[in-house]
Amino acid sequence: MAHKSADVDVVLVSYNTADLTRKALTALAGSTGGPTLNVIVVDNASQDGSAAMLSAEFPGLTLIANQGNVGFGRANNQALPHCVGRYMLLLNTDAFVQPDSLAKTVAYMDAHPDCGILGVKLVGQDGALQPSCRYFPTNWSLFLNETGLRRVFPRVRYIDDMTWDHASARDCDWVPGCYYLIRREAVDRVGLFDPRYFLYYEEVDHCLAVKRAGYRVTFVPDTEVVHLGGESAKSEGPISEKGRQLEGLRLESELLYFRKNHGFGGMLLRFLLIVLANLAQIAKRLLGRGRAGDGRVLLRHIGLAWSTLWRTRWATRPTR
Repeated sequence: MAHKSADVDVVLVSYNTADLTRKALTALAGSTGGPTLNVIVVDNASQDGSAAMLSAEFPGLTLIANQGNVGFGRANNQALPHCVGRYMLLLNTDAFVQPDSLAKTVAYMDAHPDCGILGVKLVGQDGALQPSCRYFPTNWSLFLNETGLRRVFPRVRYIDDMTWDHASARDCDWVPGCYYLIRREAVDRVGLFDPRYFLYYEEVDHCLAVKRAGYRVTFVPDTEVVHLGGESAKSEGPISEKGRQLEGLRLESELLYFRKNHGFGGMLLRFLLIVLANLAQIAKRLLGRGRAGDGRVLLRHIGLAWSTLWRTRWATRPTR
């Protein structure tokens, strides 16, 4: 049963990450001098004993045990009826907070009532900085990145900009969903995640909706969260080398996002530029600039883009 009151509702979605979920919750319990928490875990039918572990070792939290994998965004949405706080924190099971993370980020939100969503500095286990403060994807920026022409157009706003010092708070377009602190007032106005996204792009779409509602999306460097990345996706299928993502689901969500937010024309242009980018890479390999076999991979990616467009009925509905 949900708590009657709390400052922050912390929501984790688990999927075959029992050991990491335990570690994430233990780190969360170690947060000191911070707000009161109402912890909710939604388990997406894990096969590794996650639900049993949570019931046995963390009896104070609210556990929602799904009978099937409903996806990341939909699982987070399931927590809403159990939320009672002024803020919602969406926390990945492979993201580990510092003892001061909750206190500092809630204090920032309290002091800045126009901030709707807040993200923090993300680092890997080795301490290396991860993309933490991002721009919205555009057809032009994605195409330049995919064709290797990014260096020719250095002033374009690409999704990830790692060149600044990351030492000061700044507004941005969107922040990754692994530590995603939301003002509940903003959720009440625009909702949480669009259920059409099974995985990927849900936080991009949500940040856009929150900004359109008049709120700021902000990055603060005052605390770090260690983020591994890609752990749940490992149990769902092959992970791509770039971004450790499931390519089919990423592509589907991308087309759904462009259709929803940029119309049919924007989505169709995105599809055509995906094809063009892959053909350009094939041409490079035919000229002897690539590795043997890469052309077949790129042709398969074109086929995947076309089949995704068809199966989603021109990016109007999800496939799962």
